Amino acid sequence: MARDLSPKTEGFAGAVLAEIDWAQPWFAPWRELGEPTAHRALQHDNVAEALNTTSAGLALGGVRDVKFVPQSALPEGRAYEDFIFKTAQVPTRDGLHDFFNGLCWHRFPLAKRRLNQLQAAEIDAQGIRHTRGPVRDALTLFDENVILMHAPDAVWAALQARDWLKLFVDLREQWQHVHLVLFGHALLEKLVTPYKSITAHVYRVANDVNPHDEAALDAWLVQDLQPAKLATKPYEPLPVLGVPNWWPDNASRAYYEDTHVFRPKRESASPKREVA
Repeated sequence: MARDLSPKTEGFAGAVLAEIDWAQPWFAPWRELGEPTAHRALQHDNVAEALNTTSAGLALGGVRDVKFVPQSALPEGRAYEDFIFKTAQVPTRDGLHDFFNGLCWHRFPLAKRRLNQLQAAEIDAQGIRHTRGPVRDALTLFDENVILMHAPDAVWAALQARDWLKLFVDLREQWQHVHLVLFGHALLEKLVTPYKSITAHVYRVANDVNPHDEAALDAWLVQDLQPAKLATKPYEPLPVLGVPNWWPDNASRAYYEDTHVFRPKRESASPKREVA
């Protein structure tokens, strides 16, 4: 628990924010923004209000600001993504999930707006169906569970091959050249209570992008997030607690030999040969 935050408030669903351990390495890049926002939410029993006061406002591409509103502002039967697109208001529940979603709007406003635009366009074209379709499905995966990775080619190749021992043991020194950005808000939520099998969807950042320049990264995502690319689900799985120095147990090779978590890549089935 973050000791400088208010204790849990009985009856406030967002009281769980007090359980975020901002000292964990995966939360470190979020701490400057997130810890004071969590503090305000706990003081006032309101996550949306805390997100609205985190800065003077979010300039979404210089067009308009987004406002966080209570979940009750979303009309019954109205699609969440379409409501955001049409009103620039983000319905927000008191809890970890929507708290981290709001932080991501603050940190990567252009990318979040791009994701919302693409979702709204898909809804407009296809309506709300029982299945989302490949593009909406990929957009949801990105928004909820993506890690952005800027990495040397050797690291990326080992990840694609699911060669976990090569990736995390043989290439361990290469990880000093890897930069990760946890983007997915459901992923961040899960990491409040970490467990070994938490797995993210990795989206590769182009080599020529400076991942430490978050404004540039945000702008690059706007250009790179294209429906045709997303429909291919351009993601690779990554058990997050395998990242070197993110979890004490992963200093041992045996940690990565757990095939229930670090699963080998499935061999694609060979096409059947026709009988002459």
